[in-house]
Amino acid sequence: MGRAFEVRKAAMAKTSAAKTKVYSKFGKEIYIAAKNGEPNPDMNQSLRRIIDKAKSAQVPADIIKRAIEKAKGNDDTQYNEVRYEGFGSGAATIIVECLSDNVNRTYADVRNAFNKSHGKLGVMGSVIHTYDHVGLLQVPFHDEEAALETLIEAEVDVIDLEIVNDELSVSVAPSDLYKAKEALSTLVNAEFSVFETTYIAQESVTLEGDDLTHFNKLLGMLEALDDVSDVYHNVNL
Repeated sequence: MGRAFEVRKAAMAKTSAAKTKVYSKFGKEIYIAAKNGEPNPDMNQSLRRIIDKAKSAQVPADIIKRAIEKAKGNDDTQYNEVRYEGFGSGAATIIVECLSDNVNRTYADVRNAFNKSHGKLGVMGSVIHTYDHVGLLQVPFHDEEAALETLIEAEVDVIDLEIVNDELSVSVAPSDLYKAKEALSTLVNAEFSVFETTYIAQESVTLEGDDLTHFNKLLGMLEALDDVSDVYHNVNL
């Protein structure tokens, strides 16, 4: 079948693994939100927000339903939300967010990834002060003035608003993420391509040579860990 088949096979396997990772992440987040509150999105705003994010990420409805049903049952799995901060090669900084049912295992796995990639795991607070925590939305829309006016009327704390790659990109206070989506939905009849809380580096860096190689290895190792839900960094890729 030749080299082309092997390349396609590898690409398909990588895509499948990425999807599985996304599905697992949202399954855990939905389970936690449903377990810690009412397992009904109409009565649980946190659950509704996560379900909306999952749908934007094209998570199948049956995975969302299974996570909610699991939370309704007698399952006593406890996930802890943990965050690690560290340094990669060059001037790279990294924030790693995890959902773990075994914090000791997760810490060891994350530390191993840093150690094997010429990085160093830092203490809590060593990196996060150089990032802004924001709610981020992106949707096809081009009238910045109308969007800003609508968000202000809805009393949304807008941090930044601009057109990026033919889409409206809006940064808001994390607590206003869902309120911002509801407000913009009165103007826009389109799917939001981005709807999430995130960390944005206040300054970015460009890596080259071995530093870039080591950093890419670190990203790969972290993203391969089942407990890792999100990775944020300051590197231009």
